[in-house]
Amino acid sequence: MKDVKVDPGEKSPYECFECGNIVRSADNPDYCPDCGGEMRNRRTPIE
Repeated sequence: MKDVKVDPGEKSPYECFECGNIVRSADNPDYCPDCGGEMRNRRTPIE
């Protein structure tokens, strides 16, 4: 298994739970800029 190099400045895709809007950001956006819904990192699996 290889170690994955993580670049903290790399932009990650975040998706809105409410409207599905996708935003690429280096920081976790708290709320969707379109509807104000909660955002989730798309690289993190939903349980």
